[in-house]
Order: sequence, then C-alpha cells, then structure tokens
Amino acid sequence: MRKLKLDELNRIGVDEFQSTPKYPVVVVLDNIRSGVNVGSFFRTADAFLIEKLCLCGFTPHPPHKEIFKTAIGAHESVKWESWDNTVDCAIDLKSKGYLCVGIEQTSQSQFLHQRSPMQQPVAVFFGNEVHGLSEDLLPLLDTVWEIPQFGTKHSLNVSITGGIVLWDIIRELNA
Repeated sequence: MRKLKLDELNRIGVDEFQSTPKYPVVVVLDNIRSGVNVGSFFRTADAFLIEKLCLCGFTPHPPHKEIFKTAIGAHESVKWESWDNTVDCAIDLKSKGYLCVGIEQTSQSQFLHQRSPMQQPVAVFFGNEVHGLSEDLLPLLDTVWEIPQFGTKHSLNVSITGGIVLWDIIRELNA
C-alpha cells in the first residue's frame, strides 16, 4: 500500500466542476458565525458535488479571509447565494419542490441512521454554532434529523455535522 500522489487523484478543474451535474442537494447555513465553518462547508460541498450553498442572515460569504482559509479555493467552484434571512430562503426552496430538512435536536427529530428515505431534491438546514436553527424556521421544515451522540456535550461542530449528514445523503443517492 502507498499513499496516492496529487497527480494520481484525478481531480477536475473548476470549469469542469461547474459543468458537471450536481446532486440535487442545497445546503442552507442559518446565521453561522464562523467564516472557518463556512469555508469548511464550501470544501464539503465541492467534495460531494452539492448543487449550491445558501448563506443566510449574518453568515459570512466570500470574499472573507476566514472562508478562504478553510475553503482552499472551493469558494470558486461551488455556487452560492446570500439571503437576508433563512425563512425567506426556506419558503423559496419549498416553492421549488425541495424537501426541507433541519439538522437539530428537537422533540420530533429522527436519528440520522433511523431516518426515512428522503425525496429529492433536498435542502438541508444547519444552524448557528450556539443557538442552532432559528425558532421561526422550524414550522417550515418537512422533517428534522439529528446525529445521535453519547458523551457529555451532545454537540458537534457544525462543519463536522455537515460532513456527516452530507455523506449520509450522498451515500443514499448513490445506493
């Protein structure tokens, strides 16, 4: 066994990425404070060929040096939109037929590994690092998923949560 070299990874360029069909998945960031977390979502969206990011509320958007630090160029390949508030974004996505899924710990959330099969297209909403999803957004969601946790914190970094959830969605879409 040996590690692959960069030229063996068969990476595509930005132009080819933009013309490659994407998975019917939109990521919505609801008032994310950290540009580092937003940059991580750009990289994850690039890795999994996500349709686009919706950056809502006070979520930073390019150009922003903290985003650039972790996006490592993915802000140039991944399509993104800026929204003043997440509720308007959710209403727009619902009107276009997206299943709106919140990632949150609620009285009605389903554990990720026990969730129902999803319909397509899907919009996945990730909330603020401290407060989670906005309360006024919850009635607009079609379902809510959570990652089961067993330690004392019951909280994962939002970009880590994004990687786990988006991998699970892509895994289902490829099944």
